[in-house]
Parts: sequence; C-alpha cells; structure tokens
Amino acid sequence: MTQLLAARAGRITPEMVRAAADEGIKPKELADKIACGVAVLPFNKKLDDTYRAVAIGEKLKTKVNANIGTSRDRADLEMEVCKARVAEEAGADSVMDLSTGGDLDVIRDKIFKAIRLPLGTVPIYEAASAADDDGRDFHKITPDDIFEIIGRHAEEGVSFITVHCGVTRDSVKRLKNEGRVLGIVSRGGALLADWMVHNDAENPLYEQFDRLVEICLEHDVTLSLGDGLRPGCLADATDRGQVSELVLLGELTDRAREAGAQVMIEGPGHIPLDEVAENVRIQKNLCGGAPFYVLGPLVTDVAPGYDHITAAIGGAIAAAAGADFLCYVTPAEHLCLPILEDVRLGVMGARIAAHAGDIVKGVPGAAEYDREMAEARAELDWRRQIDLAIDPDEAEKRRSGDIPTVSSETCTMCSNLCAIKVSKEALRRS
Repeated sequence: MTQLLAARAGRITPEMVRAAADEGIKPKELADKIACGVAVLPFNKKLDDTYRAVAIGEKLKTKVNANIGTSRDRADLEMEVCKARVAEEAGADSVMDLSTGGDLDVIRDKIFKAIRLPLGTVPIYEAASAADDDGRDFHKITPDDIFEIIGRHAEEGVSFITVHCGVTRDSVKRLKNEGRVLGIVSRGGALLADWMVHNDAENPLYEQFDRLVEICLEHDVTLSLGDGLRPGCLADATDRGQVSELVLLGELTDRAREAGAQVMIEGPGHIPLDEVAENVRIQKNLCGGAPFYVLGPLVTDVAPGYDHITAAIGGAIAAAAGADFLCYVTPAEHLCLPILEDVRLGVMGARIAAHAGDIVKGVPGAAEYDREMAEARAELDWRRQIDLAIDPDEAEKRRSGDIPTVSSETCTMCSNLCAIKVSKEALRRS
C-alpha cells in the first residue's frame, strides 16, 4: 500500500507521524494533504525508520534537493559519496543521483548507504550509459530495457524517479514548429526525443504509462514527472513546448493518482522574474495542485559561476508563489561538474530561498524563526545569533576571525558606533 492509498483509507503511517512532527502539524492534517494529492511523502517500502520521512507539498516547509553524480569524464565514486554527505550535513531534504559514468549500480548503492535521506534517480540516464558501456547504439534500446532499469531502481530503495513522460511526438513537433533558441536542454528529454525520432516511435514512458505506475505502486516510488521540454534560457520561457508538456503531465497526474501512485511535477528552468509566479500558478491549475519541484528557477542567463545566486532569487519567488520543492543550483552550473564547496553553497542558497518563501506562505514557525533572530540581535547576543543562523559554521567562522577591538558586544562594521547599542542607550535616557 502506498502512502497515498493509506491516507485515503484513513490510515496514519509511521512515516506520516515522523514527517508531520518535522512540520509542526498533526499527522491527520498531513494525511489529508496526501490523500488529495497536494502533498507527497516519497518513502520506498524498502526503507526503515533510520531514513528521514520528508513530506513535500501545500503549506508545508519548502524542501530542497541536491543533485550529485558522476559524468563520463569524471567518475570519482568517493567524491560523489562525499558530496551526498555534504548535502545532508548542509541541510538538504533529499539527494538525486544523476550519475552517467562508472559502475552506476555500485555508485547508487554507496550513495544510498552513505545518507539517510530520500534518494531520487533518472533511470533513462542509466539506459543511455549502459548502452554506451556495452558498445550498443542507444537508439536500439527497447522499452523493456528502460522498464527493467526502472524496476531495479525501485527494488533497490529509490524513493522517487524522474520520468519524462510528457516528451511525446506531438509535444516535440510543437516545440520544433515554434522555434527555440536552445531547443531541448533536459538531458532526459533530449535522449527520449532522439530515440523517438530515430525509431519513428512514441515515448514508451508515455505509451506504457500504466506499466510505470504499476512499478511505483509495488514499491511506493513517487513519480516525479520531468519537464523534458523546460526552457533553458529566458528567450524560451513559457512557450508552447513547455506548456503543452505541462498539460499532458496534468492528465497523467490524474491517471496516477486514480491508481494510487504519488506524483509531483517538475518545472523550469530559466524564467524571467515577472513570469516565475505565473508559472507556479499555471502548474498548480493544470496539475490539480500536485507538488511542484522547480530547478531554480534561474532568472538570468548571464551569471555563470554565480548561478546559485540567480537560482536562489528565482527559488524564493517560486516558493512564495506556492512551489513546494527547490532543486538546488550550484556555482558550477553550465560550466563543470560541481566540487564539494559547490554542493554546500548550492544547498545553502536553496535553503535561504525556501525559507524566504515559507515566510510568505505562512508555513508554521517560519516567521517566528526570523523573530528569534531579530530578538537575539536586539540583545547583541552573538552566541544566539550564530546558533540560529541557517549556516552556523559560516557565521561562527566569520565572527571568531574578526573580534572587534572596541567591545566584544559589537562587530567591526560599526564598532562603538553600533546603531543598536547607541539607540538602546538613547531610548533608555529619553
């Protein structure tokens, strides 16, 4: 029984109890959200209670995912395991293994055992990589090959999978007819489009969607319906290709929910500031309020090396508008495979964006958290400020390395001209 079917039957699972406690809400409230599909709880049946139960959805804390994984050029298993641990330590709520180089089964197993977070994958990546490793033509892989890999990931304990079911012959044709600057930038979307064109066949993930749902029902794997036609630059944002895919994903969401499978929807990508909130509203309307999982979104194309910042800007706006799950973007985006520090910065940027959105959404405890920090600053309580910081280690490092010469009560920015200290004394004497 999936978390969705349990919730519909009025059953509160242990995972719902733990996830609700993290949210500061009652388990019944969370179960009701899961039952109607506006929240998901990705937790493979194979997992035990040492793994964190994370709920994603309406009026819950905005969650953060960290992507890691090898490439064909850099397949350092230990580095990716370290990245997974860094992501967890930095406060990520989930990790996705996007590996395409090396022994993918071993890599996934090592990552799975290294952390206690929900793990996501993109099975089409393994299908393409396995074909390449075996010297086969990717175009000759069969639907059975793809579904075998999906089933294996589910059996191993993966909690959610990205599947690009909305990349169909019709949606690709619509994108082509409209014209784009960057075409298809989703790796999974591009692979499937190429396979379809070469084989003059429909996307098997769409054509055999019920088969996909059956695998998810057996293992309670959450479907993350991928945005294979997402815009990769501002010039392509909110075009017919993107929206037509989203319409189809909304229809597939209904089918999966009816069967009892959990579903969330992935979203763009590169979006101008003034279109971010509207994109969230469009997704929620077309997909029946399903949790929305966005990459960034990045609000400008011209900041390589700083895209964790462009993504945090877009992510804050998206979260405030109702996005439920932010996929981090690191400073390495568009440039290279991220290093450990990139992972940490990516998680922190996304967490800041998520919290900023939670304040606007009225998530329990969000505004109170900021109030605590304000009170600590009012009291010049440096220990409390550091403890409350989203990144206490960074705050501690900067504070301890720059003790003011005038007074330990203040900092070197203002020294004895500290506005808080001066105004306190003025108000006391007034």
